[in-house]
Amino acid sequence: MADMRPPAVHLSDQPRELLGAADVRRLAASIGLRPTKTLGQNFVIDGGTVRRIVRVAEVGPDDVVLEVGPGLGSLTLALLPVVAQVVAVEIDARLAELLPTTVRAHAPNTAEKLTVVHQDALRLRGLDGAPPTAIVANLPYNVAVPVLLHLLPLLPSVQRVLVMVQLEVAQRLAANPGEEAYGVPSVKARWYGDVRMAGTIGRQVFWPAPRIDSGLVALRRHDSPATSATREAVFDVVDAAFAQRRKTLRAALAGWAGSPAAAEEALRGAGVDPGARGETLGVEQFARIAEQRQP
Repeated sequence: MADMRPPAVHLSDQPRELLGAADVRRLAASIGLRPTKTLGQNFVIDGGTVRRIVRVAEVGPDDVVLEVGPGLGSLTLALLPVVAQVVAVEIDARLAELLPTTVRAHAPNTAEKLTVVHQDALRLRGLDGAPPTAIVANLPYNVAVPVLLHLLPLLPSVQRVLVMVQLEVAQRLAANPGEEAYGVPSVKARWYGDVRMAGTIGRQVFWPAPRIDSGLVALRRHDSPATSATREAVFDVVDAAFAQRRKTLRAALAGWAGSPAAAEEALRGAGVDPGARGETLGVEQFARIAEQRQP
């Protein structure tokens, strides 16, 4: 009698939805990729980590997610089954070309939900198609803050952000007035929304492993502060205040205002103590200061 049993199936023969360490290394080798510090290329090799990111991001079937720096596709593969669409912006041409192939191999039923944009996120001037509602990304350490502060004003449709960045950067973004890590990124991020630390990630989940841990930062957009000053004018005050953060605001803003006396006049007009320092002020107070120099 003929053997009617189905042929043996090995797990290694089956397409797996998420990437493990061996998959990541194999994909990198297939295009001759050696991760570079210049592009901040540290690829996630742990399925539990990308599932956690998607869960904490609170995205769902109505979301169009912008992912910056998808790399070899670890997070992309975790996002695609959950959301309506993923728009992946990748600066490396080899990675941008490989990503759709990886998705078709590991999660073919989701392939039509992926759009790849081969471009530098810092040079992005807009996106075709449905406007993104969320940003979820493992951002390259060296450009994390500039990318975030470029995309938030460019894409007002984005209501939620969950990014993995260097732990120190995460702490700076999420810091509150008066805390040691509070600075320019903290204030500018709060122009756009409420920011909080959403967790930490150990270095062992990456290949190659970085020398530092990572942090998850969540931002939920709110209306910008009610002010007659432009965002650019407010940010000019923020930059000046923290350029010499050990100085009082009267001294730190002297160049911005034209003189220490003019700075003191602007500060008093805004209801801010000229003897205070920048790290004690919230974004609304910086906006009031900026209003004092309006033409």
